[in-house]
Amino acid sequence: MEDPNTARVPKKKGHFFRNLAIILLVLVAGTTIFLYFSIYDEGIRAGSVVRISKKGIVFKTYEGQLNLQSFGALKGASPFAETFDFSVETSKPDVIRELEAVALSGERVNLHYIKRYSIFPWRGDTKYFIVSVEREGERPFNE
Repeated sequence: MEDPNTARVPKKKGHFFRNLAIILLVLVAGTTIFLYFSIYDEGIRAGSVVRISKKGIVFKTYEGQLNLQSFGALKGASPFAETFDFSVETSKPDVIRELEAVALSGERVNLHYIKRYSIFPWRGDTKYFIVSVEREGERPFNE
């Protein structure tokens, strides 16, 4: 009769490393998905759109700047430094066209934005993304 303790086949170390690799892969994928899709903050900024441009070498993104026009609301701050840099996802062409129109007219607008946790190069240069544009006396413009 065979002893049950001697008949066992020892586990290989490869299983441990394979399981560790799978766990690490799931953690990295989960973290990436969280950073890509999660929204950290939502809000509205008011001012005049100074510029909106398409830029980039490999990934073309739309970047813009809003002049907040607070003119001394922040004590000791220069009025020229009170700007808000933002990005616009290329999947929102109507928002891009509206931003270009208000940049040319110089009118004061409210920009509805979301802030993401992280920056991805194909998405934009900032964590702030414009989701809609609201002109004076109008409802928000979005898709």
